Amino acid sequence: MATLNEMLRGSSLLEPPDREWLHLLVGDWQLISDLSFADLILWVRRSDGTGWIGAAHVRPNTGQMVFYEDVVGRGPLPQLRGLLEEAWTSGGVVRAPNVRHRDELRVREEAFPVLRAGEPIAVVSRHTNLGGRTPTRLELTYVSIGDSLVRMVAEGGFPSLSAPTGARRGAPRVGDGVIRLDADGLILYASPNAISAVHRLGHKGAVIGTVLAAVVADLLAGSESPIDESLALVLTGRAAWRSELTSRSATISMRAVPLTERGRRVGALVLLRDVTELRRRERELLTKDATIREIHHRVKNNLQTVAALLRLQARRLDDGPARISLEEAVRRVGTIALVHETLSQGFDETVDFDEIAVRGLQAVVEVATSEHHVHSTLVGTFGKVRAEDATAMAMVISELVQNAAEHGLGDRDGMIEVRAERVAQDGDEILRVTISDDGAGLPAGFRPGLAGLGTRIVTSLVQDLNGTIRWQKREPSGTVVQFTARLRPMQQS
Repeated sequence: MATLNEMLRGSSLLEPPDREWLHLLVGDWQLISDLSFADLILWVRRSDGTGWIGAAHVRPNTGQMVFYEDVVGRGPLPQLRGLLEEAWTSGGVVRAPNVRHRDELRVREEAFPVLRAGEPIAVVSRHTNLGGRTPTRLELTYVSIGDSLVRMVAEGGFPSLSAPTGARRGAPRVGDGVIRLDADGLILYASPNAISAVHRLGHKGAVIGTVLAAVVADLLAGSESPIDESLALVLTGRAAWRSELTSRSATISMRAVPLTERGRRVGALVLLRDVTELRRRERELLTKDATIREIHHRVKNNLQTVAALLRLQARRLDDGPARISLEEAVRRVGTIALVHETLSQGFDETVDFDEIAVRGLQAVVEVATSEHHVHSTLVGTFGKVRAEDATAMAMVISELVQNAAEHGLGDRDGMIEVRAERVAQDGDEILRVTISDDGAGLPAGFRPGLAGLGTRIVTSLVQDLNGTIRWQKREPSGTVVQFTARLRPMQQS
């Protein structure tokens, strides 16, 4: 099914500002649908200027829907076509004279224009499933507020350009709690959920008939907690904005939508949602993430201390196998420390391994080739990997690059290339890494199982990565080592 942007670009004659206005409307019209207990369909003129085509459709979360099938991309039924034309030309809300029967449903149909800069740019039809019972006071109040928003759309007053975007998780919805304010901020109506939310903040008395800003001011009297500067705009309903209110007992997310008639503010709709538990869990996650980062930071510091002690001990030894072994241990500990340093700077248990690979490659080459020039390159990308895989892969690459620099190139200039490629295989992500040099090549009779400690370490770590490794000669000279790792899947947030 085509997206709204595709529908507006390909099926209408709308200018970019008009399309953006319709995007804003569709981004916020769930509010109107929920308050009206009705399906809403956005209709735009076809590109040839004749007829209408459905560009977007929303169903209510608060009541029974009317359309089970998608209507986007279709034209209106004949009885609705006249209603759309009348709404377009009249500039107001138009209701069909008769209730229409759709399958076993009794449906009331209305249409109203979408106005921008004083000119209609589209039409919205509203389809209400009337059902067979008497509506409650809550439903009547919601529909009344929904009607106000519909008239604002027809007058160009909704959506609001000042409404914030990118709100935090827990933005209030109609089902969470609704308060209706008059122009002076007096609460004319509050849904049961809204009353409960105000009581959870600590208010003991009645809610309806009070001034919302005054109630909150009493609750915050003497509080030392920081207060959002935009809270006053939300509590009085003077601006389309969102804010949060935190008391000793609860945290309530609030959103205000000013209600206007012919450009004059007549009141406001305030949505409330109790997000106490949601914010508590977020704080716990932030604390956990901070603790994990601090642990990685301390592990990195401890490993660097161990590496310094080993380096100090190595300097006290004469040249020989013992000193070489300690220097190799210093390099290996430093490689592990590099992984923990990268993890200490992130916000999850994954790392951008390209950074580790580049830094590790440069460090090994600089140490191993102090008297001759080695050109090292990294081709491709490793991408993000889990912490459990990062340490093992860093160790494998470090050992293989060290072997290439120390044994492959020896005391002559040369090249070391690390090439990384990620592929999908049997539903898993496979990382294929190739390390090549143009050195002397493999020694005669080379067998990995009988090689030195570094090769045995590499073989063991590759097995831990559920991968394979193989050594082969490079033409015309040198060595190519390729290993694979079956990466653990990224954790879903």
